[in-house]
Amino acid sequence: MTVPAVLVPGAVFGTIGALAAFPLRLAAREVERQHGQLRRGVTRRTTHVVFGRMHLGKSGDTEIERRVAAERTAGRTLISENGFLRLLGLMKAPEASSLSRQSLIDQSRLSGADLDLLSLFDAFEHDSEPYSFRDLILARKYAGLVAGGATWGAIALSVHRSGPVASLTAKSLNVGSQHGRRSDAIYLEGGQSELDGQLLFDLGNAGSAGDDTLEELFAEAEAAEEGGDHDGAAALYQRCLAIDPTDAIAAFNRANCLRAGGHGREAAHDYIRAIKLDPAFVEAWFNLAGLMSEQGREASARKHLQKAIALDKTYADPVFNLARLEFDAGNLLEARRNWARYLELDTDSEWARVAAKGVQFVDLQLAQKSAG
Repeated sequence: MTVPAVLVPGAVFGTIGALAAFPLRLAAREVERQHGQLRRGVTRRTTHVVFGRMHLGKSGDTEIERRVAAERTAGRTLISENGFLRLLGLMKAPEASSLSRQSLIDQSRLSGADLDLLSLFDAFEHDSEPYSFRDLILARKYAGLVAGGATWGAIALSVHRSGPVASLTAKSLNVGSQHGRRSDAIYLEGGQSELDGQLLFDLGNAGSAGDDTLEELFAEAEAAEEGGDHDGAAALYQRCLAIDPTDAIAAFNRANCLRAGGHGREAAHDYIRAIKLDPAFVEAWFNLAGLMSEQGREASARKHLQKAIALDKTYADPVFNLARLEFDAGNLLEARRNWARYLELDTDSEWARVAAKGVQFVDLQLAQKSAG
């Protein structure tokens, strides 16, 4: 049974990690039907970030926490897989929810940070407040596991291997080692001793490295890119594009890797490919402008920077680069105008100080010409 969708028209969804419950291409089709967009990865236009549960088996807790904090700081709405499906009207919300987030924290002794992360990876019936009484029972169990040495990531990774999380409310969960297993393994006991308890969740076997799915390829490519293996990452992104030629972000990421590896001509081709797939992809316009500038093609760089500024009037970087380009070309008034605009967007960074000095320099030059 579905419920009425509440997807905001024009919303742009980005995914971090593969979805465990729903193929991304089917999700993208449904989002598009509801007048939104869904892409792998995150860009400046992304308004909502969906954290796929498969991310749990691919990244450590610290990396996930860093990414969650970064996306929250950027002002994006963070959504769990189940929350995403409910937003699309493809999953019915659980009934009887009345507990606030703070009430759940107070009554369970689970920290707010752990509650938010476990909610983001659907370790509760509800992905956000209001929570249910069953969520409170789960929160108390999770608090006990944390006190016993388990991490939020171990808990989230474990609970999804037992069926619906609500079924855990009537079961006993424990953390500990067994037969040489890791000490953060979560055990389910059914009247048996701890020694003979059933190990439901082997945290060391989270996902199969041989599964050559598009989402896993994309994640592997991102990891290679982050690790500085630009040629390897470019090859992996190319495999992604062979599977899904419409993926603008894969084309953009491949272009970045090619550019970092010194393959300027190929990089330009993939930036243009990303722009053709998504004409409003402002980062692609900006990075293509940077590549054109590196190649001494100032006219093209100027055109692409102007396009980036027109697409996103709050994007400060192309404004600064356009000011610098105009200054180098001797167009002092245009340089000053863009530096002044940059200072409206950024007032306290090192680049802002450079822009302020640029404005002062142009004013000085113009004053000297007037005096002369």
